[in-house]
Amino acid sequence: MLIIKPQQLGECGLDTQEMQNDRKACRKFGPCGVGEKAIYLNSMYVERRYYVPFTSITRVFKRVAMSKGGFSGNGVFASVPYLVVEYDGGRQKQCTFKHEEQVDQLLDFLKKTHPGLKLHSEAAEKKLQEKARILEERRARIASAKAKEEIKELERASKYLEKRPQLYRELSMASKAKRSYERSNPAYKWVALAIVLMGAAALAYGIYSFMTHAGTAMYFLLFGLAVIFLFSGANVLPTAKNNRRYIENRLAEAERKMADYIASYEDFPVPARYAHPGVLARMTEVMAGERADTLQKALEVVKEDLKALNSGVTVEQEEYDEIMAVKPMFLVHDYE
Repeated sequence: MLIIKPQQLGECGLDTQEMQNDRKACRKFGPCGVGEKAIYLNSMYVERRYYVPFTSITRVFKRVAMSKGGFSGNGVFASVPYLVVEYDGGRQKQCTFKHEEQVDQLLDFLKKTHPGLKLHSEAAEKKLQEKARILEERRARIASAKAKEEIKELERASKYLEKRPQLYRELSMASKAKRSYERSNPAYKWVALAIVLMGAAALAYGIYSFMTHAGTAMYFLLFGLAVIFLFSGANVLPTAKNNRRYIENRLAEAERKMADYIASYEDFPVPARYAHPGVLARMTEVMAGERADTLQKALEVVKEDLKALNSGVTVEQEEYDEIMAVKPMFLVHDYE
C-alpha cells in the first residue's frame, strides 16, 4: 500500500490497483519514473507525486535554464535542468532535476520503449525539421563524390555512437563538470560551506527556540532550512564528488570507455575525446556547406566555429543546447 497515492494529471487515469502496480515497477530516473502505463513526476518535495498515463501524453522533452554567468565562471550557480511533460492538448508539467544526465537517461529510455513519442518541444521540432531540410538541399548540390562519401561516413559513425548514448553523454557531462570546476572561483565553495554551517546553526537554534516557545523560533527554522537546501542543491560545496581529483578521474574514465568502444570501429572520424553525435553533426554541416573537403579539415573548422562562440554571440536555444553539450569537450583539451 502506497503511503502517498500519486495524483492524476490530465483527463485520463488508471484504476488504483493498476496505477500502484505500475508505479512500484517503474524505472526510476532521479525524482521521476517511467512505468509501462504512465510517467511519474515529482512535486517540489515529493518524488513521483503525480502521474500522467501515456494515453494522455503528447510529448516529453528537456528544458535547461542557465543562470547568467553560470557556465562562464562569473556566477555561483550553473544550469537547472527540467523535464517537461505535455499532455491533453497543450497542458504541461515541469519537473526540476538536480542532475541533467538523469533527464537525458529518461529520454533515452523513452526513445527505446516508446519510439513514437515526441521527445522535443514543438518549436524545437520545427527548427530541427527546417535544419534537416536545409542540410539535404546543401547535400544535393555537392559535386564531389568524395565529400558525399565522407558525409555518409559521418552519419554511420553517429549511428554507431547512438547505440551507446550513455557513453557520449557521460563524456559531455564529465567535460562540463571539469570546465565548470576550472572556471569557478575556489572561494565560492568555502563561502558556501560557511553559509551552510551558519544555516545549520540557525536551524539548531530554531529547534531549541521552538521547544522553549521563543517567539523567533520559526524565523530561524525557515532561514536554516532554506540555506541548507539551497546550497546543498547548488553543487558549490566542497564534497567527495566536487573536488579536482574526482572530476579529473571522472573525465579520464569517460574518455577511456569511449576509446574502448570506438576501438572496434575502423578509422573513427574523430578522437575519442570528441566522440559525440553533436560534433559529427557540425562536421556534416561543414562538409555540406563546402567549407572543408576532408574530415580532418571539417573538424578544424568546427573547432574554429566553437572558438568564435562566446558570451557575446546570440544563438537559438537548440544550437545553444548543442554547443553546451560539445564545446566543453574542446575547452578542457584546449582544442588540441
